[in-house]
Amino acid sequence: MKVVVIGGTGLIGSKLVTKLNEHAHEAVPAAPDTGVNTLTGEGLAEVLTGASVVVDVTNSPSFEDAAVMEFFRTSTTNLLKAEADAGVTHHVALSVVGTERLQESGYFRAKQAQEELIKDSGMSYSIVHATQFFEFMQGIAESATEGDTVRLAPVKIRPIYSDDVAASVGRTAVGTPVNRVVEVAGPDEFQLDELIRKGLAAKNDPRTVVTDVHARYFGAELQETTLLPGPDAHIGETRFTDWLAQQH
Repeated sequence: MKVVVIGGTGLIGSKLVTKLNEHAHEAVPAAPDTGVNTLTGEGLAEVLTGASVVVDVTNSPSFEDAAVMEFFRTSTTNLLKAEADAGVTHHVALSVVGTERLQESGYFRAKQAQEELIKDSGMSYSIVHATQFFEFMQGIAESATEGDTVRLAPVKIRPIYSDDVAASVGRTAVGTPVNRVVEVAGPDEFQLDELIRKGLAAKNDPRTVVTDVHARYFGAELQETTLLPGPDAHIGETRFTDWLAQQH
């Protein structure tokens, strides 16, 4: 099966390409540095020739509200049209657990817009909602930092290893389209403030994590379960503490 991975040179995309090729599929990475640009449409028709499945794991280079909305709207619209023209039969997109509950955030409004475009396209699809990756904990800390203080809400989170996300997206890609959202999460539940505190301590980062129930998460105020998946989520294998121990 030919699977085109849009964003195939990034963190998840490169792992996904490797995993699919190991299972005898023809996985093709597509990104600006391979000559494929979903914003301009450059290279799309060529790379999609003969493809059965397209997996979109791209992310916007800017998280500024207008820029991120423009990225996901334009990229997704161009991609879906090119897929229809090429006869692709399954569109898979990676999104985020809690997207529909985080609409105060410009980033998550853009992800929601992406998902609505897919659902309304008439294309057979599967949307994978993942919890935040272990590798993104640093970014969460950066976004919540003021001076030497990191302000985070004491809400629940089940972070996941990027390898486990790639495996789940790969299984979805070669399966039958489900035409709905499926969720994947890590095996352990933490409080967000405690999780970041552990991560920073492991790196000897001197910043202080302050617990603040009103601290915003990429612009959105959180409820206790905003970032948690539902009861039917697929659970990854890798524990955060094991991953953290291997980072040294």
